[in-house]
Amino acid sequence: MADTGTQTDGISRAEAAAAIARSVDLDPQRIPVHVAIIMDGNGRWASSRRLPRIEGHRAGREALRRVLGAAYDVGVRILTLYAFSTENWRRPDWEVSALIRLLAESLEAAGDIEELRRYRVCLRASGDVAGLGDAIEAQVHAIEAQTAEHEGITLNLALNYGGRAEVVAAARDLAASVAAGRMTAAEIDEDAVTRRLHTAPLPDPDLMIRTGGEQRISNFLLWQSAYAELYFTPMMWPDFGRDEFYDALRDYQGRIRRFGGLDVG
Repeated sequence: MADTGTQTDGISRAEAAAAIARSVDLDPQRIPVHVAIIMDGNGRWASSRRLPRIEGHRAGREALRRVLGAAYDVGVRILTLYAFSTENWRRPDWEVSALIRLLAESLEAAGDIEELRRYRVCLRASGDVAGLGDAIEAQVHAIEAQTAEHEGITLNLALNYGGRAEVVAAARDLAASVAAGRMTAAEIDEDAVTRRLHTAPLPDPDLMIRTGGEQRISNFLLWQSAYAELYFTPMMWPDFGRDEFYDALRDYQGRIRRFGGLDVG
């Protein structure tokens, strides 16, 4: 989580973020706490330039850096990125292998990524990370441990993640708890399910962004996004940057969040 008390050049982190937010026409009091992003369009971006699809994913890493900095600067506390979905296994073997290699390469280099230090990034992963292999699982856990005390911004990578599989796993855990006598069926409520999700204990996303022109959430944070504001853009992820991220935040700030109730204001 963001450390709102950290001093930066004589002013607090919160004051610095508020000043930057105002400079880009954002209300500092209405910055979303948690932003989730479906980073779509990498392959199409590369194909349109007659490049191998994997080059689109490499370009997408640079977009991640830009957006991470933009989020940190205005005080977003949590950024969740759909980095590798359970559906990605359906892609051609060569592309899956390339994505896994790129992920391993990125994790190996994480300790040298300036942004992780500069923004005091707490990196965590949500999903069936073990399904990506022992080496990647070990890399993920090592980085999580190394950055656990960082309080600048939480970067939550959805790795080998699928929303339906996540809910099924939570249901199985609850069923096992009831069968073992640790709880009763009557004690199963929304909080009990939420505590068993991959994203626990993170709060639900306030805003979900999808790049690449598609207008669906593709099995991403199905439970958690029940009341998230959705923002779709035709821009491919490798082209997405600070200005586009702030456009999404301004759009978010122009909405009224009723959470199923009526606007009485």
